[in-house]
Amino acid sequence: MPDRSKDRRRALDLLFEADQRGRAGDRIAIIDLLAQRMANDAGLKPMRTYAAEIVEGVAEHLHRIDELLESYSHAWTVDRMPAVDLAILRIGTWELLYNDDVPDAVAVEQAVNLAADLSTDGSPEFVNGLLGQLQRQAPALRDAAATPGEQQ
Repeated sequence: MPDRSKDRRRALDLLFEADQRGRAGDRIAIIDLLAQRMANDAGLKPMRTYAAEIVEGVAEHLHRIDELLESYSHAWTVDRMPAVDLAILRIGTWELLYNDDVPDAVAVEQAVNLAADLSTDGSPEFVNGLLGQLQRQAPALRDAAATPGEQQ
């Protein structure tokens, strides 16, 4: 597995954990959980650079990412999405809109691969469809994100 694929999976693990802890009432901020992992105080492998970059990027743009996911998912709120799919979609959306180093097609493909490996049988199609819509709108969405005053 290429290094970035491993990093995406590590970022997914952390985003999933933060979401699950939040749903259980433990409102730990994603950045705080990342800081714990970076400090390696739980005896886990430390977060690699790109995994941390993904988590930081998703945390920084979480409000906008979730807003876009709800807007383009047609009647699916982020609360209704399976937690694994949501974490995958957050990573894919961040890579599409906020990371110029990853080609759009690669961001979508990697997200679909994660969904195929880690989620339900219908998840790859759902992830592909939703991120495909965002990919088609990416130039306009990137321009909107670059406009001052974006709420995050």
